[in-house]
Amino acid sequence: MGRPPKRRRVGFLPNITAFKPAGTPLRDLEEEILTIEEFEAIRLKDLEGFQQEECAEIMQISRPTFQRDLTSAREKIARALVEGRALRIEGGSYRVAMRKFNCRICDYDFEIPFGEGGQGIEMTCPQCRGRSVQRIDHKGHVFGNMPWGHRKRGKNNG
Repeated sequence: MGRPPKRRRVGFLPNITAFKPAGTPLRDLEEEILTIEEFEAIRLKDLEGFQQEECAEIMQISRPTFQRDLTSAREKIARALVEGRALRIEGGSYRVAMRKFNCRICDYDFEIPFGEGGQGIEMTCPQCRGRSVQRIDHKGHVFGNMPWGHRKRGKNNG
């Protein structure tokens, strides 16, 4: 018996999860199921233009595993286009990447999935409802010295 698949890290969940040929009801079409991690592989490689090594690192998987996901995704998309099938994006073995934030008022750390919420300057702390929120990295270091969205004006940026 093989080991369970490693959950891939994805940074984007699609809002639209089904595509179909125009003029044919969905109930009359065969479907191809594109998993969330296959969708992420296509997004990173073909849309964002990252190298395979970078994509694998972002998804926290090996390069051969990334290649298998990418190949599978491309085959499913090609089959849907060539054979006039519907394409549905769902399921798989994944976890959503999280952005970490810190409230400068109450020092509360919290996480929000990528693609949700706004920039720190637009957010409120879930604990104290304060509006002085800054983004932090996975080690707890802040991104710059200013609250999210505020930048000092200097010779390089204005």
